[in-house]
Amino acid sequence: MIQTAIAEDDFRIASIHQELVNRVNGFQCSHQALNAKDTLLMLEQHSIDLLLLDIYMPDELGTQLLKTIREKHPQVDVLIISASTETEHVQHSLRYGVFDYIIKPVSLERLEKTLHDYLLFHQQLHETTQVTQENIDQLTSIRRHQPEPSAGSELEKVEDLPKGIDPFTLQTVTNELEKATAGMTAEEMGHYLGASRTTARRYLEYMISSNKADAKPIYGIVGRPERRYFIRKS
Repeated sequence: MIQTAIAEDDFRIASIHQELVNRVNGFQCSHQALNAKDTLLMLEQHSIDLLLLDIYMPDELGTQLLKTIREKHPQVDVLIISASTETEHVQHSLRYGVFDYIIKPVSLERLEKTLHDYLLFHQQLHETTQVTQENIDQLTSIRRHQPEPSAGSELEKVEDLPKGIDPFTLQTVTNELEKATAGMTAEEMGHYLGASRTTARRYLEYMISSNKADAKPIYGIVGRPERRYFIRKS
């Protein structure tokens, strides 16, 4: 089993990512940290193979934390999961050897493909004490491999969704809206997903177009009227 941990300042998002990881065969995710200080403490106290690291931590940027992780815990591999699309953050992460960089909100398909690649990479890296050029070529090719849909995967059985609508994220939005008896705004949903209000609104409006949700205007707000979304009761 690949022992996995999550460093994410929003415990709700951390729980979502933990659930995603534990759904993939070969991985066990049992530890979470909400800031950089606790992340280092977690790595000292537990044997971790793979760390899912956010960049926007409350006490230190994840990109800054990478240097310390490389110095103190060189055996830990890192997968960045962040809302940051800043070129500087991406460049810094790649230069410090992260296995992959995934932009929030995370789709099950994207994360699952990366974890499968990492599992293969980890197995091949540790199965022998001496390597050949062929072994090295295989390892580097795994890291260069671009994610693509797996043939016969469960995701292909999901209804045909329009571009920009990921099935797992849609299910996450649906589940959260079902629990929100007072409804949710796009801003509230975006905060829950760790995504922008625009992204959250795209999913919520899609649910309305699919007759799965309704929206009511919020009166008394200056400027563009806000909408509160509710799950449609059958």
